[in-house]
Amino acid sequence: MVEMELWFTEQQTPDLGFTCKITKTIYTAKTQYQDLAILETKQFGRMLVLDGAVQTTIADEFCYHELISHVPLFTHPNPKKVAVIGGGDGGVIREILKHDEVEKAYLIEIDREVIEASKKYLPEISCALDDERAEVIITDGIKFVSENKNMFDVIIVDSTDPVGPAVGLFQDSFYKAVFECLKEDGLFVAQTESPFYDQDLIKNVFHAVKSIFPITRLYLGFIPTYPSGLWSFTLGSKKYDPLEVDISKIKRIDTKYYNPELHKALFALPTFVQEIIK
Repeated sequence: MVEMELWFTEQQTPDLGFTCKITKTIYTAKTQYQDLAILETKQFGRMLVLDGAVQTTIADEFCYHELISHVPLFTHPNPKKVAVIGGGDGGVIREILKHDEVEKAYLIEIDREVIEASKKYLPEISCALDDERAEVIITDGIKFVSENKNMFDVIIVDSTDPVGPAVGLFQDSFYKAVFECLKEDGLFVAQTESPFYDQDLIKNVFHAVKSIFPITRLYLGFIPTYPSGLWSFTLGSKKYDPLEVDISKIKRIDTKYYNPELHKALFALPTFVQEIIK
């Protein structure tokens, strides 16, 4: 008898797919906003998939969650109030709460079912969502940001790809609203896709943010399950420059990817990426 193999493929571009062998489909749902699946993979463990795109896995989630969290939080000297737009799996909240000075971390997520599925099937990632310093608000992140002014020290935009409900999170009007939602010395960071496959998006976002924020920086990290593995993050700041941080004062916390020595190195861009944001 031939043993059947099951494989999941994410079509990352029209010409490229990322394929993982799966041992079990743990959970599927069609939410109000998207198709949701939790898969058990041989290589990466449990995997969260939204609309056919890999969002996070147990094996490599720390790469993304640490990079998008600790760079802005160690750039701002006193981040007391932090908001996460998207990120229903809770991984960014977990990383934020490793910073003792943070008094409150808000998760602004449009899809309640992503949070519920993550709490049930991805407890390693969602473990801080019930922390007393965390508050979950189920609403549209664009609406939330536009309705709250001068409120946060740091905003982290942990969005899905720019399709469906996340399209508005990559537009100029959203970055202007983020600017107004931040305090006078606030800063924000957003994931901005792959410099191999999304060069126009990176260029457009970088220049949009640069037109609004006095300080704009792009940095890179490696996330194995994301398209190409090489991933970009765009940081906009009203006052603090991540390149001027005194890394000797960065407190060592429990991380697997981020460390003080890496902080400024992340901003050293390959020549082809420098060309993208010229």
